[in-house]
Amino acid sequence: MLARLRRFGIDGFLLSLIAAVVLASLWPTLLKTGGLIHIDVFTTYGVALVFLLYGLTLSPQKMREGIVNWRLHLLVQASTFLLFPLLGIGFHQLFGQRLDPALALGVFYLCALPSTVSSSVAMTSIARGNVPGAIFNASLSSLIGVFITPLWINAYLHAQGSGMALGPVILKIVLLVLLPIVLGQLLRPFVLRWVEAHLSAAKLLDRATILAIVANSFADSVAEGVWAAHGLRTLLLIAVISIALFALMFALTSLLCRSFGFSREDRIAAIFCGSKKSLASGVPMAKIMFGGNPALGLIIAPIMLFHLLQLIMVSVIARRFAAEATKA
Repeated sequence: MLARLRRFGIDGFLLSLIAAVVLASLWPTLLKTGGLIHIDVFTTYGVALVFLLYGLTLSPQKMREGIVNWRLHLLVQASTFLLFPLLGIGFHQLFGQRLDPALALGVFYLCALPSTVSSSVAMTSIARGNVPGAIFNASLSSLIGVFITPLWINAYLHAQGSGMALGPVILKIVLLVLLPIVLGQLLRPFVLRWVEAHLSAAKLLDRATILAIVANSFADSVAEGVWAAHGLRTLLLIAVISIALFALMFALTSLLCRSFGFSREDRIAAIFCGSKKSLASGVPMAKIMFGGNPALGLIIAPIMLFHLLQLIMVSVIARRFAAEATKA
């Protein structure tokens, strides 16, 4: 059964995410902040751990291999941090007033996030696209997002008549996100062999941290009664929004690639990197930016559903590209 699900990008981690949400909904007193097992203590420091592991596994050699293709980089980063947020603004103008404010914030937060690394690269490889270009752009996106994502969120909140203390938030992100990545890169020459020998354990620790943050966030939201007015209808609405956002960005990046005369390989890398968003970065950064918000579970719901749906859609598209390449 799991082998069939993997064909559509659904693996044990995604099933664990669903289980974490269900567990948090059924036993919020166990997983909420200050709850029976004090999971919030682990999630506070777990954010830095996630990005330390990312720094350890980020290959400078792979980054250098893809650095020369500046047109591809410009298109991917513009799609991720300009077109996608502008699409989010347009969506808010049309439908934002009809949504719960926390959910509307979550949708825009999704639009402002960096691209995902692992699945973008994996799907580009399956589709026989420009893999070095995908590695470079997905990795660069994660680093740029440390600064650009908070700026977009601050602008969005100010437009809604609120705001956040941008300086302290960026400082906290630098300390818990950027600094661990830099430290991981510095430690990489000394511990790379050990990390590669224990890669499965490192990956398990990384994913366990994300699961803990998700469970803690949803438990807090359930305990505060945030989800009392939201159920299956809200989840279906988020799913429709996610599919619409992905389809629009996929179409826009495809159109731009054709307009600029990109090769097939570059077009695949641009489409997969420019139309995807990172759960691995989004959940820990949300913990930093919105950690005091009782509706955090509702805010991160769009990125969780988008992550699931984008994997399913991109898996189908990647295999179609691969089939076309085989025929050619």
